[in-house]
Amino acid sequence: MSDYEITEIGGLDAWRDHFGGFAPARSRDGRRVVDHELTMQFIGMTANALLPGEEAGYWHTHTRVEELYVFLEGRGQMGLDGDVVDVGPGSVVRVGQNVWRTWRADPEGTGELRWLCIRAGGEALPHLPDDASRDTDRPMPWGPSA
Repeated sequence: MSDYEITEIGGLDAWRDHFGGFAPARSRDGRRVVDHELTMQFIGMTANALLPGEEAGYWHTHTRVEELYVFLEGRGQMGLDGDVVDVGPGSVVRVGQNVWRTWRADPEGTGELRWLCIRAGGEALPHLPDDASRDTDRPMPWGPSA
């Protein structure tokens, strides 16, 4: 059996309907901890949605984990240590260890701020993956290209 799993997190417009978090006391609408649904070893991911004007309500930092925020819809801001940066569709923000972070959706926004937060820790990744193999002779599973 192959080592893969699939879950469906729904379209972007359905993310706000999910209630979740890392701990019941800190759960909220618009958060889904996808790595609690799949058997993740080295990475984690949450799918997030905030209403216009809604904010995290807290700052946080990590000592071992770095995070990558990939913004997909809406407008908002991130607090990063002493800086405030605007974010929107296409913004990708890497946040290293020991950097304080928080976020909010634009109070004047017309739609939800939606993003993925991808977390990883452990070994540094090589610039070029050094554990990959390619097989250019293996046929594609959907048949020959037209």
